[in-house]
Amino acid sequence: MQRLTDEINKGLSRETHDDAVVKCFTTYVQDLPNGTEKGNFLALDLGGTNFRVLLITLDRQNFDMKSKIYAIPQSLMLGTGTQLFDHIAQCLALFVKDLNLQNEVLPLGFTFSFPLTQYGLTEGHLVRWTKGFNCSGVIGEDVVALLEDAISRRKDVKIDVCAILNDTTGTLMSCAWKNRNCRIGLIVGTGSNACYVEKTKNVQCAIPGNYSSGKPDMLINTEWGAFGEQDVLDFVITEFDRAIDENSINPNKQLFEKMISGMYMGELTRLVLEKLVNAGFLFGGKCPNDLRKRGKFFTKYVSEIENDPKGRYTNCRDVLAELGMRNVSDQDCENVRYVCSVVSRRAAHLVSAGIAALLNKIGENNVTVGIDGSVYRFHPHFHDLMTAKISELQNYKVRIME
Repeated sequence: MQRLTDEINKGLSRETHDDAVVKCFTTYVQDLPNGTEKGNFLALDLGGTNFRVLLITLDRQNFDMKSKIYAIPQSLMLGTGTQLFDHIAQCLALFVKDLNLQNEVLPLGFTFSFPLTQYGLTEGHLVRWTKGFNCSGVIGEDVVALLEDAISRRKDVKIDVCAILNDTTGTLMSCAWKNRNCRIGLIVGTGSNACYVEKTKNVQCAIPGNYSSGKPDMLINTEWGAFGEQDVLDFVITEFDRAIDENSINPNKQLFEKMISGMYMGELTRLVLEKLVNAGFLFGGKCPNDLRKRGKFFTKYVSEIENDPKGRYTNCRDVLAELGMRNVSDQDCENVRYVCSVVSRRAAHLVSAGIAALLNKIGENNVTVGIDGSVYRFHPHFHDLMTAKISELQNYKVRIME
């Protein structure tokens, strides 16, 4: 908690921002919703191997949402930026036409869940790709302009990009629409990140000139996934974390995220299980071929195995059968479940330490933390693990909501 707080303060300071690991990017969002907002809004959510397009209709505390999920093939994740944004624009156009709204000018909020330096609500330049993306020609560019160019090349829909934001900011804003006390937005999904409400006077970084809106608060996108770079997390990093990092497409980057998020949790578990088999502690020392292959133990397996009732191993046996292991003993199943629980508990505790550090920084009672992401939503114990650990690590009253 102390090290993360130190890194956040470096990110907020003008003198140290450029060298800071936890960048604490300014979002230019200074007003939280109050529940009276109304109208039709498009949302585009890009941040993992799928992206979502949504039409949201707000009407005073009521909302209607239509959405569609589109896949991003790996060839596009590693192709050119033009190909990626053309694909997004095509899916956006199909969605709008399906709803017969192609003749309306629709305001769009663009949730882009990668590190951005923002120069306003509608200008954000990509700092680095994460989560398996590596499209050429995008780093350093304004992604709003790239999206607008792709939309205008099509000439078949009218879309006005009104804001670019991170998924943590979107989570905080949507929770604040329902709960005015929301001050932190957290994602624990493919990646992990958090944003929080900071006092504008503490935000010196990345604000051009002597920016002043006269508003007391500013939403800060911490980009805490990068925490751990420059060796600050070496005291808790394990041999399994190092193996994950060395085999990733972004070695020495996003180390905190690699200890927590859904993109890596299954592989972390696999590496531990493989070591235990090799040491003769599991499966009689016989390792199924698939357990030796990188990426074959999916994160969803961790949630499924931990969902088995105590003393029952139905899901565990199903998962092991998929990996080529049959006739597994109860003791082996219990040990596999224990490994899953250790990996996911560590993730929940690391996230909780981060949230506790932010709560101490905000220094207020009755703060609500808005959380989203596949790991948080689908892991059977993540919420309870977090609730217990956050209470243990700090003294403010806090509420967690999806």
